[in-house]
Amino acid sequence: MKRKILMLAGAFVALLSGAFPALAITDGELDGSKHPYVVLLLMEVGGHPAFRCSGTLLSPTVLLTAGHCAGQPGEFSGMRVFTESDVQAGIGITNNYPFAGPNAVEAVEWHAHPLFTEAAFFLHDVGIVILQSPGVTGLPKYGTLPALNVLDQLKTQRGHQDTTFTAVGYGLQAAFPDAASWKDEASRTRYFATPRLIQINGGGVGDFSLLLSNNHATGGTCFGDSGGPNFIGSDDTETTIVAAVTSYGKNGNCAGTGGVFRIDRQNVLDFIHLYFP
Repeated sequence: MKRKILMLAGAFVALLSGAFPALAITDGELDGSKHPYVVLLLMEVGGHPAFRCSGTLLSPTVLLTAGHCAGQPGEFSGMRVFTESDVQAGIGITNNYPFAGPNAVEAVEWHAHPLFTEAAFFLHDVGIVILQSPGVTGLPKYGTLPALNVLDQLKTQRGHQDTTFTAVGYGLQAAFPDAASWKDEASRTRYFATPRLIQINGGGVGDFSLLLSNNHATGGTCFGDSGGPNFIGSDDTETTIVAAVTSYGKNGNCAGTGGVFRIDRQNVLDFIHLYFP
């Protein structure tokens, strides 16, 4: 059965014309072993688990995510990542600490884009997390970065609404109004969906983000998918190029459309290359 990947990162309530940070995949499919370099990121506040996001391993120790997942300086006291496709099944409890399973890898530092602010997170929504060495080793491949401005060609392409991306993440599979929030489908499991390009360059997305579909036909993202990758092409292309990271949703139901932050801009690539040569 198809499920949705929710794009909001439940920890944040920033607004921009009704935009919310994104958390999970909706109307998607179980990912299994398709994208082992996409992981769950758990953020801590005061030494306690607080929020979760998704991210892409660029190497055993370098993780690409959203800026609002890395946060402003001092916002989080710690971070760790989990690599299982189904973290829900392999959680385990260690010293009463949820999510302290045997495959957790601690982060040693995390950084959002230097111009990132919570008040306008969508403008510079990219972050890097550095994992404790040796990190996540033994994967057959890792995520890769796009060429400079490569997505601009989609603006002049006829029928660009047929352009497909592959969104991957650990967010909610469905979100409901507050009155029925107990019904949210929130297993910590990796899913993927194949949203279509709706808008690029101009309008509400500027030159820094894309608007992608989020519906039953294509799937999309939701709470918990924030920071997860949106790969160029459909899943059957097996691409590892991260075109954008999941950034925001347009409503609390994770429906309609969702925004993703572009990685192909010069200032973004320059920031990433400070930590990943």
